[in-house]
Order: sequence, then structure tokens, then C-alpha cells
Amino acid sequence: MTESSPAAQEPGTHRLRVNGETCPCPAGLCLDAVLVSLGYQPRLVVVEFNGEILPRERWAAQAVGESDVLEVVTIVGGGS
Repeated sequence: MTESSPAAQEPGTHRLRVNGETCPCPAGLCLDAVLVSLGYQPRLVVVEFNGEILPRERWAAQAVGESDVLEVVTIVGGGS
């Protein structure tokens, strides 16, 4: 495999599936830190982690590894 291969990745990173797209993420992070590294505000999202809606209180202890799948839904306020 060469560096230009789509499967090649930076050392110290994982490839995650987030909302249907593959994206790199620093290795060794827990879910709450992964969300921040991806640009989300954790207090404004709900997360499905590998098919399970994960309670917010478990995010700091939930390790994230290679090939994990996240669905992140942003909570939007508003109304009239």
C-alpha cells in the first residue's frame, strides 16, 4: 500500500465512519474528545455509537477505535 492510497492514514490516527462518511481522528481519544476534535459541541449533540444511542454520562469513558461508527445528530433550538 502506498501513501497515496485512500486506505493510507497518518500515524496516530484512526479512521471512523461519522454520519456516513469516513474521516480521520486522533487515536487514543474517548468519545467526548473525538466529538470536539471533529468540531462538534458535545452539549448540543446526541450520539449513536456502533448502533447504540449512548448516554452522555458514558462519553468520557467510551474509547473510540479504528472502524467505529458514529451517527451524530445536532440539536437545533428555535421555534416561535
